[in-house]
Amino acid sequence: MPVRPTVRFTALFSLTALAATSLAACSSGSGSDPDTVKVSFKQSTDNSIKVMDTYLGDIKKQFEKANPGKKVELVPIKAPDSEYYTKLQQMLRSPKTAPDLVYEDTFLINSDITSGYLKPLDDYLAGWKDWDQFIDTAKAAAKGEDGKTYGVPDGTDTRGLWFSKDVFAKAGLPADWQPKSWAEVLDAARAIKEKVPGVTPINVYTGKPAGEAATMQGFEMLLYGTGTGGGGSDPLYDKGSKKWITAGQGFEDSLSFVETVYREKLGPEVSDALDPNFGTKVRGELLPQGKLGIALDGSWLPQDWLEGSGHEWPEWSKELGLAAMPTQNGQAPGRVSMSGGWTWAVPAKAGNPDLAFEFIKTMQTKANAQKWYVANSGISVREDVADDPAYVDAQPGIKFFTDLVADTHYRPAYPAYPKVSVAIQEAMEGVTTGDKSVEEAARGYDEALKEATDNQVVSK
Repeated sequence: MPVRPTVRFTALFSLTALAATSLAACSSGSGSDPDTVKVSFKQSTDNSIKVMDTYLGDIKKQFEKANPGKKVELVPIKAPDSEYYTKLQQMLRSPKTAPDLVYEDTFLINSDITSGYLKPLDDYLAGWKDWDQFIDTAKAAAKGEDGKTYGVPDGTDTRGLWFSKDVFAKAGLPADWQPKSWAEVLDAARAIKEKVPGVTPINVYTGKPAGEAATMQGFEMLLYGTGTGGGGSDPLYDKGSKKWITAGQGFEDSLSFVETVYREKLGPEVSDALDPNFGTKVRGELLPQGKLGIALDGSWLPQDWLEGSGHEWPEWSKELGLAAMPTQNGQAPGRVSMSGGWTWAVPAKAGNPDLAFEFIKTMQTKANAQKWYVANSGISVREDVADDPAYVDAQPGIKFFTDLVADTHYRPAYPAYPKVSVAIQEAMEGVTTGDKSVEEAARGYDEALKEATDNQVVSK
């Protein structure tokens, strides 16, 4: 999921999140050892999920074997998304704490580039033949406004509707459900509420505690299906004027959908929805236990259910159905998705940048890249992997989510986006709790948008 560097933005995070910064992590800087590369990554808050740990452990062994005398030190940051971004940026500010390699969400990277936290990689990429295998959209996600590239993407993702076939059967809904509009999604949730007691009908991530999951899995999956950008343009950002777009009809309609879910008690309890770790519960408990009817969520969910995950669920592909999120009223192209992804980036203050890029090259051999895509239920950004039948057939759902790339959207990855995202989360939280009407939340967004973008806004 997805840019935070300025002091003003960091201040938006709670003091608790800032205080939670691990002293151990902050003391793990690159230091002066020229033979050790320090690799920082996001560790799951679920202790049983070791997908990234296992993968990086294997790459560490490969790297050390191929480079005698060189060592890899893995520096995990265990935190929910919003806290991870805060902790990472604290580490990047000083050569004493900056690792040699960091895991950067594509929504964070432009903000960190602007803050001077990252090193351009163009000189390294020019001599690396595998770079030609990466698709252009993935390369663009790691570029700064200066045209330089600051990260190597390790995959992308898409989003859609996951649904429990058992819950649907009890509610009298079809096992091959493919809704054509928002109204059909809400009607299915209402049927579940009426006929299947004890089950949460639908989950839509919301509010500041959920962070970018609320913005991207929730709000933007709605907003980008309203068609309010016009002519295929972005409903959040106007590229012509280089200004951010204030809340219009599509924005309010998207808030109304969220409001309906929580006002009609079609979603989880508000206290659960505003728990920063609720996503872990959705994947680890609610879906596997048949306690959630519909989840508006991402392509990566099966990584939590694979062998060795601690939540093994080999039957998931038989027990869950997949449907594309429809556009608001079924208007063309009929479905919507959002895509993001993560990159490996070298901090500007890294002590061993050359060694860090060698580690990237080890991670990004075709074989290792393909292994990672399958392990974390990711979508390939390498053409040679995407063309490999072994990748396409490796896991149920890969073809479904890969096909959504044709109708997917990417967030406007400009430096102000992280603050715009928080403004969206605040608007969502207002209608979720009932503290604000849709109109009040939209007005609040406009005010926050003006402040976040130095009044670089336009109405549409």
